[in-house]
Amino acid sequence: MFGSKIDLFDKEWLDVVFAKKNKSYGAYELRKDNGANTTKALFLASAVFIFLFFLPKIVDLIKGQMPEEEIVKQTEVVMAPPPPVDPKTPPPPPVEPPPPKTDQIKFPPPIVKPDDQVRDEDPPQVEQLKAADPGQKTIEGDPGADIVVVGPVGEGPKQAAVVEDTKVYDFVSIETQPGFPGGMDKFYAYLGKAIRYPPMAQENNIQGKVFCSFVVEKDGRLTDIKVERKLGGGTDEEAVRVLKASPKWTPGIQNGKPVRVKYNIPISFTLSN
Repeated sequence: MFGSKIDLFDKEWLDVVFAKKNKSYGAYELRKDNGANTTKALFLASAVFIFLFFLPKIVDLIKGQMPEEEIVKQTEVVMAPPPPVDPKTPPPPPVEPPPPKTDQIKFPPPIVKPDDQVRDEDPPQVEQLKAADPGQKTIEGDPGADIVVVGPVGEGPKQAAVVEDTKVYDFVSIETQPGFPGGMDKFYAYLGKAIRYPPMAQENNIQGKVFCSFVVEKDGRLTDIKVERKLGGGTDEEAVRVLKASPKWTPGIQNGKPVRVKYNIPISFTLSN
């Protein structure tokens, strides 16, 4: 036994080495399964090596079976330059307009000439003008011809553009100031009936004036209503509300025409005892 080759991992030697020892500790199992684990590792490493060795060929084979992408060839087209313009070539003749629908009798405007250049030419008779229109020369009309306007026949009188005056004037710089129908006493009477004292202002005894501004339009409407100086407690919103609900005013007048006018007014809020 001692003359032969000794295999330290053989099961008989393992039993001799681990005799009377704790075999469940782990070393006994590792030495026992060492041969099988080494064989498995060898086969696994060989398989991975062979796969990596043949991987480029496998990739080329897969690419060869895939359809090739169609390559679009681009062709550059060079346009020939246009032929040069020959200055000796005459331009095409202008297109003559079609004949008029009605006959025309020559009726040119009078031209003052020297006596030696004056030729006696009878003017068209009244009977001829009844059946034809006057023109620069005598033309036989074609009843079936189309009416064609060759070009502009002239410039008529240009109408002035109407520009609306949207400027907002100050009420102290115009001829006639805007106003409430019946006067400002009627306006303050309207405010006294229309204003609803805000409950928050009543509870906090808020009294005073709210200064507002607005624009009296050309038709008397009140627009662009703003609070210039606030009082608080809901009085500012109430002042804007009654101004929006106000009847139309009489518009301001400037140069005899109604214009837009900015107006400033204070609205008083007072609690009675």
